[in-house]
Parts: sequence; structure tokens; C-alpha cells
Amino acid sequence: MFNKRCYESEEKISDQMMEMPMSGTGCAPIMEAPCERVCHREICHNVEHIQPINTRIINHHIYHHTYKPCYTCCEEDEVCDVYDQNPCCR
Repeated sequence: MFNKRCYESEEKISDQMMEMPMSGTGCAPIMEAPCERVCHREICHNVEHIQPINTRIINHHIYHHTYKPCYTCCEEDEVCDVYDQNPCCR
């Protein structure tokens, strides 16, 4: 269907050019098979991520115990009664 050409051979081309005036000569446009252009584009997207970060502070309280001796002194008195032998107490 689309195989029609304006001129079949070089002989006919030269003959028709001689016979026909140049204005308005030619044939119907030829429909070509469609072609496709492919254009690749790269589109960069910056995606911001928010990540909460918690800092946990752990305080370690370390108690070093030292002991200082505190000396005290106490005194007790004991009383012991010693009786002589009294002849009257018998």
C-alpha cells in the first residue's frame, strides 16, 4: 500500500522533468513507518529521614566507706565487803 514511489527509474525521472514544468509537479507524500525516540531522564530525589536519637545518662554513685575508730573507756567499781570475824555476830 505504501510502496508507491514518485519515480520508477532514472530514465523516467529525466523524461518527466523534460516534459513537465517544475511548478506543482511531484507525487503524493509517502507515508513512512513510524519510529520512536527514547529519551532516558534521571531525576534525583533527596528524601530527608528524621531519626530521633535519645541519650540516656546513667549516674553511678559509688560510696567508699572508711571507718575511723573512736575509742571510749568506761570504768566500773565493784564493792566487796570483807568482814572480820566478829564474835558478836554469831
